[in-house]
Amino acid sequence: MTSLALEQETPPLCPEESGAVRVGNSRILLELVIWAFQDGATPEVIVEQYPTLNLADVYSTVGYYLRHQEAVNAYLASRNQQAKAIREKFAKIQPDSSQIRARLLARQNAQS
Repeated sequence: MTSLALEQETPPLCPEESGAVRVGNSRILLELVIWAFQDGATPEVIVEQYPTLNLADVYSTVGYYLRHQEAVNAYLASRNQQAKAIREKFAKIQPDSSQIRARLLARQNAQS
Protein backbone atom coordinates (compact mmCIF):
# COMPACT_ATOMS: atom_id res chain seq x y z
CA MET A 1 0.00 0.00 0.00
CA THR A 2 1.33 3.42 -0.96
CA SER A 3 1.12 6.05 1.72
CA LEU A 4 0.13 9.60 0.98
CA ALA A 5 2.66 12.21 2.00
CA LEU A 6 0.66 14.98 3.66
CA GLU A 7 2.17 18.43 3.46
CA GLN A 8 1.24 21.63 5.23
CA GLU A 9 0.28 24.28 2.72
CA THR A 10 0.44 27.99 3.31
CA PRO A 11 -2.65 29.81 2.04
CA PRO A 12 -1.95 31.61 -1.25
CA LEU A 13 -2.33 35.04 0.32
CA CYS A 14 0.18 37.80 -0.37
CA PRO A 15 0.08 40.71 2.10
CA GLU A 16 1.31 44.09 0.87
CA GLU A 17 2.82 46.99 2.79
CA SER A 18 -0.40 48.95 2.28
CA GLY A 19 -2.32 46.33 4.26
CA ALA A 20 -4.01 44.86 1.20
CA VAL A 21 -3.93 41.09 0.77
CA ARG A 22 -3.83 39.65 -2.76
CA VAL A 23 -4.80 36.11 -3.73
CA GLY A 24 -2.16 33.94 -5.37
CA ASN A 25 -0.05 35.60 -8.04
CA SER A 26 -2.92 37.85 -9.07
CA ARG A 27 -3.82 41.45 -8.30
CA ILE A 28 -7.22 40.31 -6.96
CA LEU A 29 -7.89 41.39 -3.39
CA LEU A 30 -8.84 38.90 -0.70
CA GLU A 31 -11.99 40.86 0.07
CA LEU A 32 -13.29 40.45 -3.50
CA VAL A 33 -12.97 36.68 -3.29
CA ILE A 34 -14.55 36.50 0.18
CA TRP A 35 -17.41 38.86 -0.71
CA ALA A 36 -18.17 36.78 -3.81
CA PHE A 37 -18.12 33.60 -1.70
CA GLN A 38 -20.36 35.21 0.94
CA ASP A 39 -22.76 36.18 -1.84
CA GLY A 40 -23.04 32.50 -2.79
CA ALA A 41 -20.50 32.20 -5.59
CA THR A 42 -18.64 28.91 -5.86
CA PRO A 43 -14.87 28.93 -6.42
CA GLU A 44 -15.53 28.07 -10.08
CA VAL A 45 -17.78 31.11 -10.48
CA ILE A 46 -15.22 33.31 -8.71
CA VAL A 47 -12.54 32.17 -11.20
CA GLU A 48 -14.95 32.99 -14.05
CA GLN A 49 -15.40 36.48 -12.57
CA TYR A 50 -11.65 36.92 -12.04
CA PRO A 51 -9.85 34.86 -14.71
CA THR A 52 -6.38 35.74 -13.38
CA LEU A 53 -7.13 33.60 -10.32
CA ASN A 54 -6.16 29.95 -10.10
CA LEU A 55 -8.99 27.59 -9.09
CA ALA A 56 -6.84 25.79 -6.51
CA ASP A 57 -5.88 29.16 -4.97
CA VAL A 58 -9.54 30.15 -4.66
CA TYR A 59 -10.44 26.84 -2.99
CA SER A 60 -7.51 27.25 -0.61
CA THR A 61 -8.50 30.86 0.13
CA VAL A 62 -12.11 29.87 0.84
CA GLY A 63 -10.86 27.05 3.07
CA TYR A 64 -8.64 29.49 4.94
CA TYR A 65 -11.62 31.82 5.36
CA LEU A 66 -13.82 29.02 6.70
CA ARG A 67 -11.16 28.04 9.26
CA HIS A 68 -10.35 31.65 10.26
CA GLN A 69 -13.63 33.52 9.83
CA GLU A 70 -13.18 35.75 12.86
CA ALA A 71 -9.75 36.98 11.76
CA VAL A 72 -10.77 37.40 8.11
CA ASN A 73 -13.97 39.22 9.07
CA ALA A 74 -11.90 41.56 11.28
CA TYR A 75 -9.60 42.19 8.30
CA LEU A 76 -12.62 42.91 6.08
CA ALA A 77 -14.06 45.33 8.64
CA SER A 78 -10.70 47.11 8.85
CA ARG A 79 -10.49 47.40 5.07
CA ASN A 80 -14.05 48.78 4.96
CA GLN A 81 -13.09 51.41 7.54
CA GLN A 82 -10.00 52.35 5.51
CA ALA A 83 -12.08 52.65 2.35
CA LYS A 84 -14.68 54.77 4.13
CA ALA A 85 -11.98 57.11 5.47
CA ILE A 86 -10.51 57.50 1.98
CA ARG A 87 -13.94 58.22 0.46
CA GLU A 88 -14.62 60.83 3.16
CA LYS A 89 -11.21 62.43 2.60
CA PHE A 90 -11.81 62.76 -1.12
CA ALA A 91 -15.38 63.95 -0.62
CA LYS A 92 -14.02 66.87 1.43
CA ILE A 93 -11.56 67.97 -1.24
CA GLN A 94 -13.80 67.33 -4.26
CA PRO A 95 -16.25 70.04 -5.23
CA ASP A 96 -19.93 69.28 -4.91
CA SER A 97 -21.14 67.66 -8.15
CA SER A 98 -24.07 70.08 -8.33
CA GLN A 99 -21.56 72.96 -8.44
CA ILE A 100 -19.71 71.28 -11.30
CA ARG A 101 -22.95 70.72 -13.17
CA ALA A 102 -23.99 74.35 -12.68
CA ARG A 103 -20.61 75.59 -14.01
CA LEU A 104 -20.82 73.30 -17.04
CA LEU A 105 -24.38 74.39 -17.83
CA ALA A 106 -23.39 78.05 -17.46
CA ARG A 107 -20.43 77.52 -19.81
CA GLN A 108 -22.67 75.71 -22.30
CA ASN A 109 -25.25 78.52 -22.18
CA ALA A 110 -22.54 81.15 -22.63
CA GLN A 111 -21.27 79.39 -25.75
CA SER A 112 -24.76 79.15 -27.28
